[in-house]
Amino acid sequence: MITELLEGFDAAISRRWDSGWAHREQARLAFEVAKSDYASLGADPLADSLAELVDRFGLSGVDASLLAVAVAPELDLSLQLLCGLLSGDDGPARPTVALAFELAGIPFLSGPDRGRLADIEPLRRHRLVSLEGDGTVLTRRLRAHDRVVLHLLGSSAPVAGVVSALREVVPVAVAGTATVVEALRTGAELVWVYSPPGTAGMALAAAACTQLEVAWFCADLRLSDDPSSLVADLLLEAGLTGSVLILVGAERVPTALRGLGGAAVPVVAIGAVPWDPLWSATLPVSVTAPRAAIVQRAELWRSVLGTDAVDAELSALRLTPEEIVQVGRYVSRSATGPIDPALVRQATRRLGRSNSTRAAPTTSATLDDLVLPDHTHAEVVRLLSWVRYRDEVLAQGPLQGKGGKGSGICVLFSGSPGTGKTLAAHVIADSLGMDLLAVEVSGVVDKYIGETEKNLEKVFAEAESLNAVLFFDEADALFGSRSEVKDAKDRYANQEIAYLLQRMEQFDGITVLATNLRGNLDPAFSRRLHFVIHFPDPDVPTRERLWEHHLANLAGLDGDDPIDVRGLAAAVEMAGGDIRNIVLAAAYAAAAESGSGVGALVGMRHIRDAVVREHGKLGRRVPPGLA
Repeated sequence: MITELLEGFDAAISRRWDSGWAHREQARLAFEVAKSDYASLGADPLADSLAELVDRFGLSGVDASLLAVAVAPELDLSLQLLCGLLSGDDGPARPTVALAFELAGIPFLSGPDRGRLADIEPLRRHRLVSLEGDGTVLTRRLRAHDRVVLHLLGSSAPVAGVVSALREVVPVAVAGTATVVEALRTGAELVWVYSPPGTAGMALAAAACTQLEVAWFCADLRLSDDPSSLVADLLLEAGLTGSVLILVGAERVPTALRGLGGAAVPVVAIGAVPWDPLWSATLPVSVTAPRAAIVQRAELWRSVLGTDAVDAELSALRLTPEEIVQVGRYVSRSATGPIDPALVRQATRRLGRSNSTRAAPTTSATLDDLVLPDHTHAEVVRLLSWVRYRDEVLAQGPLQGKGGKGSGICVLFSGSPGTGKTLAAHVIADSLGMDLLAVEVSGVVDKYIGETEKNLEKVFAEAESLNAVLFFDEADALFGSRSEVKDAKDRYANQEIAYLLQRMEQFDGITVLATNLRGNLDPAFSRRLHFVIHFPDPDVPTRERLWEHHLANLAGLDGDDPIDVRGLAAAVEMAGGDIRNIVLAAAYAAAAESGSGVGALVGMRHIRDAVVREHGKLGRRVPPGLA
């Protein structure tokens, strides 16, 4: 490269020597300095790296010569001065296109050779060089991309935007990996991986590259405010390093997808939506990424936590391989002793925490907080086991059915107010390390035709994107029975219910419906429900456990005024929510009695007063002996 450049500069100076060129002595001196400097290096220092670029980007001999001229002024001041003087400047400058053609031996009237600088040809399409200025083509300046110059000089430092978008990926060979391997092996330029939230799209792509033993790196367009510009930088970086580009969030740049097929290296694009044929005239190889299997998740947990003691509860958390690594590292840094599953669940919720206004506050509720009759408690435990192992069960085949049915689980909690339905929904979300998205009827139902369905679609889409538990409280307000159509209002109300039935069946997440009036629900929902769990009014043994559970949360009890838990359980026929309110009121009364609240002890007198007030609030008669 350097040898040919110096020969071209020498010939260009000679051609101008007898014309009275004012800068001929200065140019000859600069040439001799450059010749002396590079002669001392021996072999051409850039020959191998330039040949590598020629091969990777499919450059012709003319392309290589033009690229060498563009790079020349970036190498040292002597060559920069030569480019400026020979281009008609009075000092150092980048070469004009006319000078580049002269140095490369390209006739100005050669259309095919001049066409090598067209924007669809490799030099400019891959952004190796650019043209600066607004004049005619011959007077424009030829500039090599800064990253190209650094690469030729042996630097591996990418541009800042590329660095900030890079993602660490754990290769995991899931279903679909073999398809990507075969596509890359047979020369596919673009592979589309449809990766819905929670699936192992990145891990799949990385595993395919690892199996082929090719270099790769992964970048996330969701981390950039200007994804289109970032794609251009990533493609250049991938071409320079000869790496397969794994592009996450590719659906954000549909216009850029048309050019991915002409990249210098293969691109595995990962999107949260299926491939849209309008994005390109050529259909790429497409695969759908599944979730990592429980066995694979368990192996990742063991690897990142550095222990073989990984329980089934951790393995069942529906995390991507990258999320497992992120959570596992956080927990490993935070834990001072053995890994606590509760800490893992807390970290998981922080990882998936959204800015959604529907996301319920973190409660850290566990099964121990649910005080229920044995049968109801057993049903909640069975529900959790379904949720944890549904990936393994559904991997056996289309057990959930075909025809667009989702793999979600829908549950109905029915029972009187205060029996634990909402708490059970929190327990499910917290046990799975997921957010609970609570749907308020007032924010969904709209008086305008069609708007309710749009609002519901936003709710379901948000729950799917966040991998959250969707919770409909007072579900009968939305899921009521369809009625005979007597007027337009009935017809549109029935349409809303029909839409809910269809969308709920397509939902891949967890849906929890809670109602006090099960009989008001449309019968068509029964077929779509996997669980119907009734939360009965607590019996005496359950009420006794409720009293003990809530009293245990108090700072202290008054030993001189002991609380008769058994008597309260037998006399006060109230649900768990009411008992909680009574204990809370008693705590406030004790704090007020102490004068400072410090060291306040709750006694039977406080409980008795709170019981009377709670009955009055509910309009019920106080039991004998407590009035």
